[in-house]
Amino acid sequence: MKAIVKEITQDQLKTDLPPFKVGDGVRVHTKVREGEKERIQIFSGIVIARKGSGIQETFTVRRISYGEGVERVFPVHSPLIDKIEVDRESETMRARLYYLRDRVGKKAVQVKEKRYSGKA
Repeated sequence: MKAIVKEITQDQLKTDLPPFKVGDGVRVHTKVREGEKERIQIFSGIVIARKGSGIQETFTVRRISYGEGVERVFPVHSPLIDKIEVDRESETMRARLYYLRDRVGKKAVQVKEKRYSGKA
């Protein structure tokens, strides 16, 4: 990214984001405007991709809704995102989990869960 663009967008970057990665189960709280009212809507699912850097960084969340796969792409530093909660962590061996698109049923939401050992 160019130095000038990086310098201008530096103050717009969010600093209060939790560390999350591809394969994690997240709940994204987004602000939705309906007329003059504003409310929070939650979109929960598995992060299947994370792309870009700086102000242009995005992540894709996938969930199964009424038997149909739904994906939504969120800008990480968007002012419309209220907060991001990490439900569950996972151990993935890939940068993108696009293979989940071809799966059906419970297999579509199964990602290898993180196992905690007794050591710190």
